[in-house]
Amino acid sequence: MLKNLSADNIYIVYGHTDMRKPIDGLAGIVQQQYQLDLFNNSAFLFCGRRRDHLKVLLWEDDVFLLLYKRLEGDKINWPRSKQEVRNLTHEQYIWLSVHFLLDK
Repeated sequence: MLKNLSADNIYIVYGHTDMRKPIDGLAGIVQQQYQLDLFNNSAFLFCGRRRDHLKVLLWEDDVFLLLYKRLEGDKINWPRSKQEVRNLTHEQYIWLSVHFLLDK
């Protein structure tokens, strides 16, 4: 499911995120900390402190989608600072999802 993400822009939100946050909490992070538009077909990737949980926030047509993934026995190498963050191309995102076993 994550490999087929249809976003034009894919952003990694650096650092750890409280995985208890619902859609509104994650949307608030995007708007307040990054001043990015949530409604321009962008996906935002969040990772928990233990680096084995991933959430993806995506606006699709007229609704928000919140995808949640928990890895078993693996950890994601997640950026910890703004200097490590990149706006990913769709190809880079697919590589990331396959490389880090996000779709197993």
